[in-house]
Amino acid sequence: MPGNFRPSILNFKKDSYIIVEGKPNADRFYIIREGKVQISREVEAGKDGNIAGNGEMFGLISAMTGHSYIESAQALTNVTLLEVERKHYGDLIRTAPTIAVNTIKQFSQRLRFLDNAFSKRILKTSAGSDPSHLYNIGRFYEKNGKINHAMYSYQRYLDCCPNAVNTNEIKKRIVKMESQIAAARPVYPSGTMVQTYPKDSLLFAEGEYGDTLYTIQSGAVKISKILNNQEVVLAILNKGDIFGEMALLENKPRAATAEIYEDSTLLAINQENFSKLITEMPEMVVRLTSIMSERIWLLYRQLANTLIENPVGRIFDALITQLEKNGVDPNSRNSYECNFGFKELTGMAGISEAESNKLYTQIYSTGKIVQKENKVFVDDIQAVFKEANFYRRAQKNKENKKREKNEE
Repeated sequence: MPGNFRPSILNFKKDSYIIVEGKPNADRFYIIREGKVQISREVEAGKDGNIAGNGEMFGLISAMTGHSYIESAQALTNVTLLEVERKHYGDLIRTAPTIAVNTIKQFSQRLRFLDNAFSKRILKTSAGSDPSHLYNIGRFYEKNGKINHAMYSYQRYLDCCPNAVNTNEIKKRIVKMESQIAAARPVYPSGTMVQTYPKDSLLFAEGEYGDTLYTIQSGAVKISKILNNQEVVLAILNKGDIFGEMALLENKPRAATAEIYEDSTLLAINQENFSKLITEMPEMVVRLTSIMSERIWLLYRQLANTLIENPVGRIFDALITQLEKNGVDPNSRNSYECNFGFKELTGMAGISEAESNKLYTQIYSTGKIVQKENKVFVDDIQAVFKEANFYRRAQKNKENKKREKNEE
C-alpha cells in the first residue's frame, strides 16, 4: 500500500456497537474483514436496517463529510474490521481503483433513492425526474415570470418529447416568449471545459438528459426541485462543489434543477473524459466522493427534518443543518451570515411560500435570526443550535409518548 498507509485491524464482540448515529465529528470508516454488521438509521426512508458482510464498508459517508454519523452499526457476530481514517481514502482508491468507481455508483443510486423519498415525504408525491416533467417546470417558471427559464424548459421538453400531444401549444408559447427574452442564455459547444454564466441563468432542468458534471470555480449554484407547483431548495452550492454527477454516471434524466445563483465560472466534465479523470486525477475522485457524501448526509438530515411537526422547529432545524454543513462550530457565540435568504431557508424545510410568509414574523420575533440584504443573519450561533435542539427534543418526546400509548 502507498506510503505509510496501513489500516488498523479492530475486533468487536457480538452485540457491540461500533458507531452510533448522531456521534459528532466522524473521521474514519470501516471495511468488514470478517463477520456481519447490522446497519440502522433513525430515518431510513421506508427501509429497515440492512446487514453488511465481508468486504462491505460503512461509516464512509459521515467520515468523508466530517459531520455526525448518520447511522449506527452493531456487530451481529464477532467481527474483524479494517479501520480507515478519512485522510487515507485517497491511498485506498489508489490501491484499488474499483473501490472508487463502485462507491460512486452506489452513492449515485442512494442519492436517487433518497431524492425520491424526500419528494414523497415533503410533497406527498414521487420525484418527477422524467422528461415529461419538463413541461410542468416550464409552466411553473412561466407563471412566476421567469421567461428565460420557462422557454429553456419548454425547448428541452420538445427535444425529449417531440411527439407529445401538446407540441403545437408549446411551440406557440415559445414564439410568444422570444420577444420577452432580455438576454440569451450562454450556449457552449460540447467539450468546452470552462464555462461562464450570469446570475439567474438556468443551467439545466430536472428531467432533461445530461452527460456533464460541473465543478464550481467561482460563484454559487442553487439546486432545487419543482413539484406540485412548488419550489423546494435542496442546496446552495459554492466554490469547489461538484454537481450533476448522477446524470453523468447513470445516463438517466437530471434529478434536480440547477440555477445560477451568483455569476459563476464552472468546470464541465463529460462522459468522454470522466474515465481519464479516475486514473489521472484521483484527488478529483476523492473530492467527488466527498461531495456525494455531503449530499447524502444532507438528504438524511432533510428527511429527519420532515419528522418535526412544528414548522418553526423545522425552520430552525433546517438552519442548523446548513450551519453544520458549512463547518460552523455549534458552541460558538459569534454571528454568522448565511448565503441564502428566508425564502430559500423555508424551502429547505419543505414549507410552501404561502406558509413561509405567515411564519416570517413569528421566526424573527424570536430574536435569534434577522434578514439583512436578503440574507439570513445569525446573531448568536449557539443560541440557534439550542433553539433547534429544543424542537428536536419536543418532537422526540411526542413520538415516545405516542409509541408508549400504542404499546399499552
